[in-house]
Amino acid sequence: MSGPCHFVVFGALGHLVTTKLLPALYHLELVGRLDEPLSFVAFARRDWDTERWRVHVNNALAEQYGAHLDVAAARRFIQRFEYVKGDYTDPAAFQHLLARINTPQPGICENVVFYLAIPPDHFVDVVRRLDDAGLNSVVGQHRIVVEKPFGTDLVSARELNAELRRHYEEEQVYRIDHYLGKETVQNLLVFRFANSVIEPLWNRHYIDHVQITVAEESGIGGRASYFDRSGTLRDMVQNHLLQLLTLVAMEAPASLDADALRDEKVKVLRSIRQITVDSLNDVALRAQYEAGEVNGAVVSAYRDEPGVADNSNTESYVAIKFHIDNWRWRGVPFYLRSGKRLAARHTMVAIRFRDPPHQLFCDTPCENMEPNWLVFAIQPEESIRFELYAREPGLSMTPRLLRIDTNYRAEHEQPLNAYATLLMDVIEGDRSLFIRFDEVEMAWQVIEPVLRHWSQTSERLYSYAPGSWGPKEARALFEKPYQSWRNQP
Repeated sequence: MSGPCHFVVFGALGHLVTTKLLPALYHLELVGRLDEPLSFVAFARRDWDTERWRVHVNNALAEQYGAHLDVAAARRFIQRFEYVKGDYTDPAAFQHLLARINTPQPGICENVVFYLAIPPDHFVDVVRRLDDAGLNSVVGQHRIVVEKPFGTDLVSARELNAELRRHYEEEQVYRIDHYLGKETVQNLLVFRFANSVIEPLWNRHYIDHVQITVAEESGIGGRASYFDRSGTLRDMVQNHLLQLLTLVAMEAPASLDADALRDEKVKVLRSIRQITVDSLNDVALRAQYEAGEVNGAVVSAYRDEPGVADNSNTESYVAIKFHIDNWRWRGVPFYLRSGKRLAARHTMVAIRFRDPPHQLFCDTPCENMEPNWLVFAIQPEESIRFELYAREPGLSMTPRLLRIDTNYRAEHEQPLNAYATLLMDVIEGDRSLFIRFDEVEMAWQVIEPVLRHWSQTSERLYSYAPGSWGPKEARALFEKPYQSWRNQP
């Protein structure tokens, strides 16, 4: 597909657009990656005009970048925008939108990106109104970007996909998960497949287990209306954490072609052992944070947060264990956890290697050495750390832990907004880092037994203190006495 001439953002005054999309698009302007003809249309309900919108963009960028804002680049970027006021269900608003981007022929709008930065309840309304207005008429040209969640369960995900497919081909649909735009996540692929020394170790013979953690210090904030209907299993595990798992566990694709890459990820999801009702309590755990004090500030319990029901069983913390039944990973457990109000904010993939087959140093101070770890710190720190042992200089056989720790970014290189990477891919038509529907479908199938069981019972809902690493009961998921959660990158 050729590049778009228009980029339409629905929900333009939402938090996501203000804090993520606008800075990411500005960055692309700053580095000269936006073609001159490309224009943006902001679509929102507020009674504004284009000038008022441009003031809003300028203020948002100034607040985020301060003195580092490039005034000339910001001015060029802001001038690309027009504003269209309208309700998502109002046909007249979509006719107005068509008039704004109606080039080069009446009724046909070539090469348009439609970005749905809106609540999922409105996805279908917008897609249908676009079609009614004649804005879906060029198959293979328009691209539609859909933010998660992709449904709330397997049935709703299939219904949403069926609606999208009534109006768009699969190659036009870009299901975005911003975690896949993070540079350290992409580095997983480079680290695995560009280094021949790694491949012989990347299997059940040398790896004891894998841990994937996405921890947040904050509570649910003002998101109760969404989060209390969703919970951490839907909000984090079904997408972000399972995507990270597939990148760790996948086989090398035949090429970096989008479908070749995603084929291998789907194979991993298909290989995950099905969770049964009988095994559920042994492999999955949920909890809510209690009231307490964090950094000297008093915080409410989950059920006391504004907008949360007094008897809510929605989980703010999930720990879950998966087994991948294939040749490479049979017998290697993958431990995933995510929660709010935890002790620190970080995302990491930690790979614990097996102990040596014979403890050669059993009668020396080296007897109780910790295992070797390989840790990918994804946020807020970005690093790759390998922990190995060597002898400490001196007269005794004393071990010293060596942390081979690299922040792969040079001092002069600035972190890249994950959305900038993904938005550039949308504009260029590269779908490698976007999620194909069979990935979505298989991810829902993986967690569906857990969702169904937890929706039917309030049993086994644990609690944990804010500022901790979650409920102590999560320790029971581990299969061997020496296994435990790694809390720091």
